Amino acid sequence: MECRVLSVQSHVVRGYVGNKSATFPLQVLGFEVDSINSVQFSNHTGYAHWKGQVLTAEELNVLYEGIKLNEVNHYDYILTGYSRDTSFLEVVVDIIQELKKANPSLVYVCDPVMGDQGAMYVPENLLPVYRDKVVPLADILTPNQFEAELLTGRKINTESDAFEIMDLLHKMGPETVVLTSTDLPSKHGDQFLVALGSQKTVKPDGTNTSQKICMDIPKVDAVFVGTGDLFAAMLLAWTHHHPKDLKAACEKTVSVMHHVIKRTITYANEMAGPGKRPSPAQLELRMVQSKADIENPAIVVEAKVLEKS
Repeated sequence: MECRVLSVQSHVVRGYVGNKSATFPLQVLGFEVDSINSVQFSNHTGYAHWKGQVLTAEELNVLYEGIKLNEVNHYDYILTGYSRDTSFLEVVVDIIQELKKANPSLVYVCDPVMGDQGAMYVPENLLPVYRDKVVPLADILTPNQFEAELLTGRKINTESDAFEIMDLLHKMGPETVVLTSTDLPSKHGDQFLVALGSQKTVKPDGTNTSQKICMDIPKVDAVFVGTGDLFAAMLLAWTHHHPKDLKAACEKTVSVMHHVIKRTITYANEMAGPGKRPSPAQLELRMVQSKADIENPAIVVEAKVLEKS
């Protein structure tokens, strides 16, 4: 059975971010991917220079209209990432609502990209649109700690705070929530990052099942761009293959990330030479070279099931 994804994200000519980070791995795993590029830039904005164009809400509407006129607007999944304009995001909401009407079993995977480490890097007026319109439509949500705090208006200081916030997010709509990174201390020490997941599903007989998991992910000393976009795409793919098993889906997702990042940092350090910090160009994800790991990742991070009911 063919599985088709509509992915609305940024595009770069050179490198891997947004749709460039999501499309190839999804295709490798057998998904058909239709991309709408919210921006088209020469490269990501972490370089010294970047040039390009931004797709307006009106232009997004025109593209979708074309798909609709040809009656090829049937999707199994929608994936969205970075957006910096409220009118654009509002049109995305309209499109998702229409596609969900056409296919009630459509799954919307939303990475609510707003900021990190206590700072917003999108205009503040995007927050109410995400909170009140986007999140209620999402089935799978992948915020980092700061984004989860923004959406709920609560702070995370402990693991139980985190699960309370994830429960609040469940109540807003999504049945799967993964906090892709938190500032919580890892039991393995400060070389590890803690990620948490929570899945609530309704069985055919109307009863609820839930699973809560925790992962300790090895840290890497470098700044990568496009990893969040890869994470959301891989979570889409692996929850498709393991729809009722968040533990398996997250282990495969995080293990793909680990292999891609490890390959990237090894290459970047070789290119930079001894004692030198790699450049943004050298730190572009080694995506094509990681094809085999994307298809069949060796599990390197185990998820601990904290609660199952």
